[in-house]
Amino acid sequence: MKILAIDVGGTNIKAKIEGPEERRKFPSGPGMTPSKMVEGVLEMTKDWEYDVISIGFPGIIKAGEVITEPVNLGPGWKGFDFETAFGKPVRVMNDAAMQALGSYQGKGVLLFLGFGTGLGSAIIVEGQVLPMELAHLSYRKGTFEDYLGLRGLEKLGQAKWQNHVHTVVERFKAAFLPDDIVLGGGKSKYITDVPEGCRLGNNKLAYEGGFKMWGDKI
Repeated sequence: MKILAIDVGGTNIKAKIEGPEERRKFPSGPGMTPSKMVEGVLEMTKDWEYDVISIGFPGIIKAGEVITEPVNLGPGWKGFDFETAFGKPVRVMNDAAMQALGSYQGKGVLLFLGFGTGLGSAIIVEGQVLPMELAHLSYRKGTFEDYLGLRGLEKLGQAKWQNHVHTVVERFKAAFLPDDIVLGGGKSKYITDVPEGCRLGNNKLAYEGGFKMWGDKI
């Protein structure tokens, strides 16, 4: 069974097939609807062969369905029928949870924080994935996402933004008692001073999570 993993982001739609092929991408943004995403992916991957599809989506997923519209994309995602649109079996997971799954090393408690357009979060306990929505909880004069997402990075600058990363990591460490903390997402490259007990992830692990989604246990 050949798997195509799709990472839906606020800046780009990225996809990778199992094997040595490089990932491919095209721009997304506030006008990106699910129909446009499907059309773009089908065009971009028309020379690839795959049997099933995994999608990492920046929003709340329940029972494999999108139940909230994303903040940084266009409308129409809630309840969208991906299987009919693609014509193949599809599994959907929160994008942070998918990257967390790809980062998990097989035991203990993993806390994943994804720094991108927004702030993704997930926890894995002995192989069981629990997506979370920490981004919109109150922090300082706004939310965690206001300070740690792209808006915060651009407003605060790298040094102050990184100080908030350290502060928030300590807060979450005390709350969740993780054995392992992965700081991933596209903006994790700006973390030059990695907090104690953490390791940097990378977006490639999102595809590994997508491939794992079709295993017997996720």
